[in-house]
Amino acid sequence: MPKVAVVFADGCEEVEGLSVVDVLRRLNFECDMVGLDKKEIDGDHHIKLTCDKVVDDSLLDYDLVAFPGGMTGSANLRDNDKLRDLMVKRHEQGKWDAAMCAAPRALAKYGVLKDAEFTCYPGIEEEALKYDPSAHFSEKITVTDKEHKILTSRGPATAWAYSYAIADILGIDTKQIKHAMLYDYLADNIQDSL
Repeated sequence: MPKVAVVFADGCEEVEGLSVVDVLRRLNFECDMVGLDKKEIDGDHHIKLTCDKVVDDSLLDYDLVAFPGGMTGSANLRDNDKLRDLMVKRHEQGKWDAAMCAAPRALAKYGVLKDAEFTCYPGIEEEALKYDPSAHFSEKITVTDKEHKILTSRGPATAWAYSYAIADILGIDTKQIKHAMLYDYLADNIQDSL
């Protein structure tokens, strides 16, 4: 079974990280909550998160590493040299990485979005493209770039789609869990509720 790490930094969008952890653990994935520089993280909305471990070289052992967004949280990810070095090594090894909301700017600064298709929170693409003008921005809900092994998504409302897309690329059929969590119901009925 694939192993996934979700990296949490102070100021992260809690729902974007916890949605991934929730979906993957429901599917019996090994999914670790990894603190950027400590185990106790204060999310953007002051929800206290207790991580399983702190970023270290074991990040290289995961099949996929996912970043939640949040302006402050993604800036903390973007500006951390240790994390950058590990993510560049992961990319060179051909491993999957995922980021949503504002966090794709961290991947862009690391240089791992080179020539990749990506999406992000509206407006963040400007910063991402300054770091890496070779990247290709899309407004899709989630973007899975299989060639570059990068998965990205837009923002808090797309956290479930992002979580299921992560499971999908790791080879798990998500049809049953989407039904059990009423995601298929939501997708079929969203227009009726607006």
